[in-house]
Amino acid sequence: MFKGLGALGGLGDMSKMMKAAQEMQTKMAELQESLATTVVIGESGAGLVKARATAKGEVTGLDIDPSILVPTEKEVLEDLILAAIKDAQGRAATRSADEMRRLTEALGLPADMKLPF
Repeated sequence: MFKGLGALGGLGDMSKMMKAAQEMQTKMAELQESLATTVVIGESGAGLVKARATAKGEVTGLDIDPSILVPTEKEVLEDLILAAIKDAQGRAATRSADEMRRLTEALGLPADMKLPF
């Protein structure tokens, strides 16, 4: 009557898979929370402009050295701000990728496995 369901041992494997999937989901949620509160700093102009961002890439602040606030240098300042933001976002992406790689390795998955994130 239950021939199509396979051996009962297969149900144990399914249970292990479900438990592993739940564990991975929990760890990914924890990682998401951690990335949202981890701050990275990008900079340009030898530190004259700094951009703060979360490890998820959300820019949260700027710090501009007052010595470069010269009206005739407006374009230079704009370029430095953009460069600092791009640097912060690049550092955020690197941090996020490093944390994801650690998580996948801890779960016994291939390090280059792409998980939805």
